[in-house]
Amino acid sequence: MNMEGPKIVEQMFSGIDFLVVFVYLIIIISVGLLISRKKSNTSEYFLANRNIGWFVVGSALFASNIGSEHLVGLAGTGAKSGIAVAQFEILASLILLLLGWVFVPYFLNSKVSTTPEFLERRYSPHARWYLSTISIFAYVVTKIAVTIAAGGIVFEGLMGVDFWTGAFLIVLLTGIYTVLGGLRAVVYTETIQTVVLLAGSAVTLIFGLQAIGGWDAMVETAEPGFMSIWKPSSHPEFPWTGIVLGAPILGIWYWCTDQNIVQRVLAAKNISEARRGTIFAGFLKITPLFFFVIPGVIASCLVANGQLSFSSSESDSALPILIRTLLPSGLRGMVAAGLLAALMSSLASVFNSCSTLVTLDIYKKLYPKTEEQKLVKIGQWSTTVLVVIGLLFIPLISRFGDTLFVSLQSIQAMIAPPIAAVFLFGIFIKRLNSQGAIASLAVGFVIGMSRFILEIINPTSGTLLHDFISINFLHFAFILFVICSVVLVQVSYLTPAPGTVKTLGLTYERSAKTREPSLGLIMTTVKVVEDRLYSILLILAVILVWIFFA
Repeated sequence: MNMEGPKIVEQMFSGIDFLVVFVYLIIIISVGLLISRKKSNTSEYFLANRNIGWFVVGSALFASNIGSEHLVGLAGTGAKSGIAVAQFEILASLILLLLGWVFVPYFLNSKVSTTPEFLERRYSPHARWYLSTISIFAYVVTKIAVTIAAGGIVFEGLMGVDFWTGAFLIVLLTGIYTVLGGLRAVVYTETIQTVVLLAGSAVTLIFGLQAIGGWDAMVETAEPGFMSIWKPSSHPEFPWTGIVLGAPILGIWYWCTDQNIVQRVLAAKNISEARRGTIFAGFLKITPLFFFVIPGVIASCLVANGQLSFSSSESDSALPILIRTLLPSGLRGMVAAGLLAALMSSLASVFNSCSTLVTLDIYKKLYPKTEEQKLVKIGQWSTTVLVVIGLLFIPLISRFGDTLFVSLQSIQAMIAPPIAAVFLFGIFIKRLNSQGAIASLAVGFVIGMSRFILEIINPTSGTLLHDFISINFLHFAFILFVICSVVLVQVSYLTPAPGTVKTLGLTYERSAKTREPSLGLIMTTVKVVEDRLYSILLILAVILVWIFFA
């Protein structure tokens, strides 16, 4: 039911708004620089001396994931096709449990600094080189380029600042405290930015619901199917078959193997703090449905009522337009600060993770006798180079999807499957070896990169090559995962079994005999029981969301 409402007048970014944003930036940069002193070794610079608590771990996991590309992309996709895109966020809650309960113990007990290092210990140096290289490539095309592009949209749509000027400015500001401060500066500023981000998003949601007339009015006004999180198997973007089969594969790659995310749990004090941080992040990941996707639906409803005006091709601008039109001066600056928080935290985390991979997994492998202080310098310079490459890739992003978020997921679907397979099965199946892993990664690379290149070339419609890239990206991810898994198992069983050094402490084993009771053992057991209860509550929360929005 569409009801004509009063036209909402778009407002300009005021002096008060700029002042709020300026004060915020000063606070964040000051905190980052304060924490950035005396970082002379790689453990402190890249892993914050492994001394981070669960609250900071969880906040950093959430903030480093939710960048402006999520706020802009989720709201844009919500405005274009409804809340189904929130499935990626809801599923992430469950995948984070997998990270905390399955992967964290092996990562932390092995004392690795990066996920490629874990892959080397489990398989071979070649596997490490592959993951390091493909991860850096993924960071450039799915994180640096996409996040900077989202930041440009925010600056241009909300503040009237030129796209490239805004993009360069935020890269410069983020780079200052990231390059100087390392991971400790990143995770502590991310904790501050999580609060700002959620507060700003909540304000936008509240004002949006008031403008549309409340929740019920939004549901009535929304296009048919917009408020359903489950879509038919024929849906072009989010078929339920793809969500069930393909999306978890992207999730395992991103949340359980991606250095950008795993680096947060590697910096935890211990396994218990890391696990509890993943559970906390899981609860936080339910909020994007309400804070980021629903505002996009509200924008679509306001357009249907004649209160706003923008075309479906401009859906990625839904959130900036909503902020500019609905919020009063001052609050508009606060929400803009929230968007900047998302952009800066996402960029900061990927800057640090990129420099970690370049330094520890590539440069140090080539020059193992390099001094610690020089390694830190190499990490700082590598960040600058990768940012330049990311800026050059921005014009190609639109080739991979109609909206920013779909483009992001589509690219990840070409990268994730082989990596997810070698990590997941590598932990549970001892018999898998380096030959199987390399074969699986190679097959996945050839097929995935073939699609990546064809997406850019865009073959003629009706040809076999066009049919290949027309396969839904989530279905493609599942198919590629199955192929890579079969290759991994088949080649491993046709070649010699790996030695004990490649499996001991790195693969699943039955628990040893119960130790004699002690205070430490009792305390650990209590924490495990508590974490299980919190995990069950998180699973129930996810199920309730699925039922409510079915």
